[in-house]
Amino acid sequence: MNVIQSAKDLQPGHQPVCLAIGFFDGVHLGHQQIIRQTVADARQRDAQALVITFDHHPNTIVAPKRAPPLIYSLPQKLRALESLAVDTVLQIHFDEPFSRQTGADFIRGLARDFGTIHSLCVGAEFVFGYKRSGNVALLKTLGEEIGFAVHGLAAVALDGRVVSSTRIRETIRSGDLGAASQMLGRPYAIAGRVMPGDGVGRQMGVPTANLDMSGLLLPPEGVYAGRTRLDQKNYRVALNIGFRPTVVSAAPHLRVEAHLLDFSGDLYGRELEIEIGERLRGEKKFSSAAALREQIERDIARIRT
Repeated sequence: MNVIQSAKDLQPGHQPVCLAIGFFDGVHLGHQQIIRQTVADARQRDAQALVITFDHHPNTIVAPKRAPPLIYSLPQKLRALESLAVDTVLQIHFDEPFSRQTGADFIRGLARDFGTIHSLCVGAEFVFGYKRSGNVALLKTLGEEIGFAVHGLAAVALDGRVVSSTRIRETIRSGDLGAASQMLGRPYAIAGRVMPGDGVGRQMGVPTANLDMSGLLLPPEGVYAGRTRLDQKNYRVALNIGFRPTVVSAAPHLRVEAHLLDFSGDLYGRELEIEIGERLRGEKKFSSAAALREQIERDIARIRT
């Protein structure tokens, strides 16, 4: 899959394109329906299946107080798009000047830069452009003018309710990770880059990878069983999300720490994606470091089985 920053980055003389547009946080079942329609159109028309998305949530610019924590990191989202046979992703930098572009100007600019657009696929409630001036009706008007078909697909429902990124965030916050996985269409996972920690885990004989989860949504605090794949090998993971109340700290803050069972090596700077399974227990304060160490050993033994 090719990732570009501008429509002009496509090779000269490229194929016509079939487009899907959206932020696609989580690339959930509803998003997958949109993208599969785009891929099907592209294969029928000998065109590129091209997804247009943004480098961060538009609300971080237009409504910062309503900007949600994200379900997926950007690398996670790109991997999910690639798994759906997308040919190219146009990742637009969403900033203040871009946010002031009208919906009509945005689409006309795409038509100018891409050349031939065969089809454009979005959700039925999709809105875009300055002050949310664009919608499916506008897309259909522009499609008739410029010459592309428009698919405004109805939302996917599960258990009688619409699947949406907002609903998935609610289930993750409540700890219902099974429901989140159902709506995502794949096991729920978090991903972050490994950053230096304070070495407390290593001192206790249980080295941990500290994940940078800035801007990302997390499930409730506690200890979880998980798994990850690294260098073509699968590893069980003991994952702790919380403030480490047993460890004395001048400035406690939320940490995400992963202990990979039976792994040895340097993980600094690498990205880890961890599928989260059963929540073993909540976070608690122990009477001593030794008591904490004993509980960690019990957690690891449980994860092994």
